[in-house]
Amino acid sequence: MRFALENVHDVIENYKSAILERDVEKFTAAFAPDIHAYDCWEDWEIVGQSDWRRMVEGWFGGLAEEGVTLKTDFHDVAVEEDSNVAFVRCAVTFAAYNPSGEKLRQMTNRFTMGLRKDGGSWSIAHQHSSLPISMETGKGLFNLR
Repeated sequence: MRFALENVHDVIENYKSAILERDVEKFTAAFAPDIHAYDCWEDWEIVGQSDWRRMVEGWFGGLAEEGVTLKTDFHDVAVEEDSNVAFVRCAVTFAAYNPSGEKLRQMTNRFTMGLRKDGGSWSIAHQHSSLPISMETGKGLFNLR
């Protein structure tokens, strides 16, 4: 199922609401069939919609098992676009809440997205998510922002 994402900000709002709803279909539909992603977790890269869907199903399934709600906020969003391609850079904060509304944890990642327009709707063709690494410990720095 495709959702009509007619402007780049629709893509961002879809991203946020799909995560909040843990809606795998809504989330993955915003990505191109040939999505190429560099994520912070475990895999060097994720290539193609089937591998992307498998990652999202595991992510959302883990959130459901834990019983948390994940809220996503985009900060410092910069968009450059023409009629067929767009480039987005921003910071994205993911915050997990328990059923009583208490914040359990959060992390802010640096994000870059490359989008392309197909049939009048934007889709994410490339996504890169990263964290700075401590030179002393070799561990990711999750809460710089």
